[in-house]
Amino acid sequence: MRKFNIRKVLDGLTAGSSSASQQPPPQQHTPGSREPEIQETLQSEHFQLCKTVRHGFPYQPSALAFDPVQKILAVGTQTGALRLFGRPGVECYCQHDSGSAVIQLQFLINEGALVSALADDTLHLWNLRQKRPAILHSLKFCRERITFCHLPFQSKWLYVGTERGNIHIVNVESFTLSGYVIMWNKAIELSSKSHPGPIVHISDNPMDEGKLLIGFESGTVVLWDLKSKKGDYRYTYDEAIHSVAWHHEGKQFICSHSDGTLTIWNVRSPAKPVQTITPHGKQLKDGKKPEPCKPILKVEFKTSRSGYPIFENPYPLSIHESPVTCCEYFADCPVDLIPALYSVGARQKRQGYSKKEWPINGGNWGLGAQSYPEIIITGHADGSVKFWDASAITLQVLYKLKTAKVFEKSRNKDDKPNTDIVDEDPYAIQIISWCPESRMLCIAGVSAHVIIYRFSKQEVIIEVIPMLEVRLLYEINDVESPEAEQAPPLSTPVGATSPQPIPPQSHPSTSSSSSDGLRDNVPCLKVKNTPLKQSPGYQTELVIQLVWVGGEPPQQITSLAVNSSYGLVVFGNCNGIAIVDYLQKAVLLNLGTIELYGSNDPYRREPRSPRKSRQPSGAGLCDINEGTVVPEDRCKSPTSGSSSPLNSDDEQKMNNFIEKVKTKSRKFSKMVASDIAKMSRKLSLPTDLKPDLDVKDNSFSRSRSSSVTSIDKESREAISALHFCETFTRKADSSPSPCLWVGTTLGTVLVIALNLPPGGEQRLLQPVIVSPSGTVLRLKGGILRMAFLDTTGCLVPPAYESWREHNVPEEKDEKEKLKKKRPVSVSPSSSQEINENQYAVICSEKQAKVIALPTQNCAYKQNITETSFVLRGDIVALSNSICLACFCANGHIMTFSLPSLRPLLDVYYLPLTNMRIARTFCFTNNGQALYLVSPTEIQRLTYSQETCENLQEMLGELFTPVETPEAPNRGFFKGLFGGGAQSLDREELFGESSSGKASRSLAQHIPGPGGIEGVKGAASGVVGELARARLALDERGQKLGDLEERTAAMLSSADSFSKHAHEMMLKYKDKKWYQF
Repeated sequence: MRKFNIRKVLDGLTAGSSSASQQPPPQQHTPGSREPEIQETLQSEHFQLCKTVRHGFPYQPSALAFDPVQKILAVGTQTGALRLFGRPGVECYCQHDSGSAVIQLQFLINEGALVSALADDTLHLWNLRQKRPAILHSLKFCRERITFCHLPFQSKWLYVGTERGNIHIVNVESFTLSGYVIMWNKAIELSSKSHPGPIVHISDNPMDEGKLLIGFESGTVVLWDLKSKKGDYRYTYDEAIHSVAWHHEGKQFICSHSDGTLTIWNVRSPAKPVQTITPHGKQLKDGKKPEPCKPILKVEFKTSRSGYPIFENPYPLSIHESPVTCCEYFADCPVDLIPALYSVGARQKRQGYSKKEWPINGGNWGLGAQSYPEIIITGHADGSVKFWDASAITLQVLYKLKTAKVFEKSRNKDDKPNTDIVDEDPYAIQIISWCPESRMLCIAGVSAHVIIYRFSKQEVIIEVIPMLEVRLLYEINDVESPEAEQAPPLSTPVGATSPQPIPPQSHPSTSSSSSDGLRDNVPCLKVKNTPLKQSPGYQTELVIQLVWVGGEPPQQITSLAVNSSYGLVVFGNCNGIAIVDYLQKAVLLNLGTIELYGSNDPYRREPRSPRKSRQPSGAGLCDINEGTVVPEDRCKSPTSGSSSPLNSDDEQKMNNFIEKVKTKSRKFSKMVASDIAKMSRKLSLPTDLKPDLDVKDNSFSRSRSSSVTSIDKESREAISALHFCETFTRKADSSPSPCLWVGTTLGTVLVIALNLPPGGEQRLLQPVIVSPSGTVLRLKGGILRMAFLDTTGCLVPPAYESWREHNVPEEKDEKEKLKKKRPVSVSPSSSQEINENQYAVICSEKQAKVIALPTQNCAYKQNITETSFVLRGDIVALSNSICLACFCANGHIMTFSLPSLRPLLDVYYLPLTNMRIARTFCFTNNGQALYLVSPTEIQRLTYSQETCENLQEMLGELFTPVETPEAPNRGFFKGLFGGGAQSLDREELFGESSSGKASRSLAQHIPGPGGIEGVKGAASGVVGELARARLALDERGQKLGDLEERTAAMLSSADSFSKHAHEMMLKYKDKKWYQF
C-alpha cells in the first residue's frame, strides 16, 4: 500500500498547471488547512484482461451441427468463430486461429468432441469435455480442397469429399488418413463424359452402412458399395445439386437443385426421379415445366404427424433485431431494478409458442460467484431501447422501449418528414443517459431530439405530449436589437429569472420559413397531437427538439446528461449548450459554446459581423421557447470590451453586403453541409469521436468567424462531456454547491453554477437560476469524462432522488419521508468544514488530470497517449477502490490509480477496425467491460484479476456423461431378408492392414494445443513434474476405464449372443428344411 502526499506534488505542478489553463497563479491553502494523505489500495496485480462471454446471434453463420444425445448445438461462422449452445445460460465461444470460414461441423455423437472443416482445407478436432474447448488435432490438406464431410454414428472414420470429386477417409482418433480412397472416375465410370464436379454430399444408407450415397455438384448421384469398391447405381439430373437427404427407411432419397426443384428417387430406379416438385414455383398446366426459382440450399426428408410448432427462443439472439447504435453497461445496480424491469417487460412477451420444453438443453450451469446485478442498455436504429439482465455472465432481455411512438410516422413515401438530414432511421438512438437509482432515462436521437422518461408501474394516458423546441444558434444577436435585454455580467446569474413553461396543448409560435423562403424554426420530427397510451414501464415526461435555423438543419447532439435530484437535463452539440428544467418544462440556458467562456476565451474568436437578427413571427423565441435572458456579452466580442456602435449608414451597407454574400453561398453551404451530415449519420458517431469529419461537417453551418465560408476548427467547439455534481465552482468558494461541469472537444472544462429553489411545491413554482461561473480548465484533446473524489479518495456520485411511483398520489407525511433532500448552496456555517476539499478527475482524448478543489491546482497529470487518442474513459469502482479505465484507438486498454494516476494496466487488446467498436465500447464497475464485436454480437471482457480467476467456475459445462441410447430391436425376418440395418466393419475396410497407407503429401497432421502433447510440452520444473504425474494417472485411469468398459461390453455381447442362439435353436429344432 502506498501513501501519497498531495501537498508535495502540488508544489511542483502548480506552475505548469496555471500556464496550461491560462489562469492566474493558484491560491494558497488557508492557514491551518492541510492536504490529507490518501491511501491507494489498487496495485497492478489486481488487474488482468481476458474475454468472458459472447452474446447474440452468430455473425454470418456458415455451418450448423447438433448432438441429439448431448443436446448441444454448434454454429460456425464465416470469420472462423465457433459458438456452442446448451441449455439457456450455457454458451461457449471459440475461435479458429486462421479466421477462415467454417464450412461444416460434425459432432462425435455423445463423445464430447466436434470436427470442424474450414475453407482453408483444414480439419480440427475439438475437445468439448472442458469448460473452454480446445483443439486436440488438426489435419491440413495440401493437394485437394475440402467441400463436404460426413461422420457416421458411433464411427471413428470420417468421410472427406473434395473439390476434385474424390473421397478420403480420416481416422478421427489419430487424425491420420486411411489408404482407402474413392476416386471420382471410378465412382461415375461411363455415366458421364465430363468431370462431375466437387462433392456436395456424402451419407450412408440408414439401413445399410455399407452403402454410401455420393452427390456431385453437376447433378450426378452415386450409390457406392464400400465392400466391393464399386458403384451400385448412378442417378443423373440436368440441374446442379445443393443437398441430398435420405428417407429414414433407406429406400428413397431427395435432392434439392439450383433451379428450385426437389427430386425424389427410388434407390433401385436410377433412370428417372419418381417425383419432381417445385415448391416455390407456379405449377403450369399441360405438364409444362415450372419457371426456375432460386436454389433450395438445404433439404431434409422428415415425417411428422403433429407438425412443427415454433418454440420461444430462450437465447439472447435478438440483439440485432434493429441495428445497435449505442450501448451502456451498469454493474452493481440497485437490487430492485431487475425485478421491476422484468415485471413490466413480461407483459410484452408474445403468445402462441409451443408448450414443449426447449429441445437444446444440454450442459450444466456454472457456479455464479458474482452476485451483484448488472444491466446492459442497447439503443437501436429504429428508436427502440432494450434493457438486458447481464448478471453472472448471462444475458436475458428484460424490457423494450419504443421511443418512436411519440412521433408521427409518414404513411407513404411521398409524405416525407420535415428534414433531409437523415436518409433512413430518423429515430436512431445516439446517446443514452440513465440514473439507476431514480430510474430516470434520457435519450438523444439522430434527428436532434431528446426524450426524457419516467419509470412507472401504472398505465396512463396523456392527452398532449409535453414538448419544447429549442433554437440552438451559433451566432450573436445584433447590438441594437430591440428584443435584447440588458443583463448583468457573466459573473452573476444569467438564467431564467422567470422561465415560461410551454402550454402543453399548443406548440411554440414558430414560423416554418424565414423571410427569404428558407426552412426555419421547424423540428426534424413531428410529435403526435393525439392522446398517447403509455403502458407500465418507461413513460414520456418531455420531448425536446432542436429546430432548423435559416435553412440549415440542427446539428446532432454530442453530449447528454440528466439529474433526477435537480430535475434538469442538459445537452450540447457543435453549436452550443442547452439546459432544460423538465419539472417546469422550461429552457433555462441556451448559449453558444463561445459565450460560455465570457471574456476567458483562449482562442480570441471574433463574433460575426453585426446584423439584424432574424426573429420569428409573433413573440420572440427567447420569450416563448426558452425564457432565457440574453446577456449583454452575447452582443459583442469577448475580447473587445465596450466598443462604440457603428454609424448607421455604414452598418446598413455592411449588412446589405453580408446578406448578398450569404444568399449566394447559402445554397452551396446547405448542399455541402447536408452531404457531410448524411455521411456523418452513416457513421452514427458523436462529434468527439470523429473530429476530422466534424470539422468539415460543421464548418459550413453558420461559422462565427468573419469569413462566411471559413473552415476554422476553433470556431466550432462541440460539447463533448457533461457532469452534474455538488462541488466547488470557484476558487473562492468555501463550500460545495450544485453545478454542471462542461467539457468541450478543444479540451476546455467550463463550470456552470446552479441555484436551485427549495424542494417540494416551491421547486415547481420558483425558477432555477443557472450562470457560468468563469472557471476554465484546460487539457490536451477533447474532454471525455469527469468525476469527483472526496478527501479520502472515494468517488462522490451525482445527487439523485430515489425512485417512487409518480402516478399514484401519496399522503403528505409519506411524501416528506420519501422526499430526498435536494442539494442547495450551503453556507460556511453548515456541517461541512470549510477546509474540506475535493478532487476533480478529468479524462480527455490525450491525458488525464486530477485537480484539487477549490484551489484548482493540478495535483496529478498523466499523458495517456501521444500517437493515438482515447476513445472511451470511465471512472469505475474495483476491489473497494476506484480507478480510471481507458480504451485507446490503437487497441490498448489501460487503467490508472486514483488520485495519483499511476499506470496499473496497459495491454494491447483490440485495434480499432471499425466505428462500431468505438461507438459501443464501455467500462463499468467491478472490472467489467463490453463492446459490439459484430453487428449481431456483444463481447464481454474483464480487467479484474479476481474475475479472471473465478471465470472457470462461472462458465458452464458443455459435456455431461449420458448413456448412448440403443437402436430399436429388429425382428429376425427383417434381418434375415435384408429389411433391417446392416452393420459394417469399417476397421477391416479402412485400417492400414487392408487399405495400406495414404500418401504423406496429401495431408499434414498438426498436434493441437488442447491435446496431451500440448500439456506435455508446457510442463516444466516441479509444477511440470506434478502435471506429468497427474497426466500419467489420468491416462492410466482412462485406459483402465476403457478396458473395463470393453470387457463389460464383450460379456454383455456374449451373453446376448448365447441367449439369442438358444432361442433360435428352440424355435427351429423340430422344423424341416422346407418349412423355413
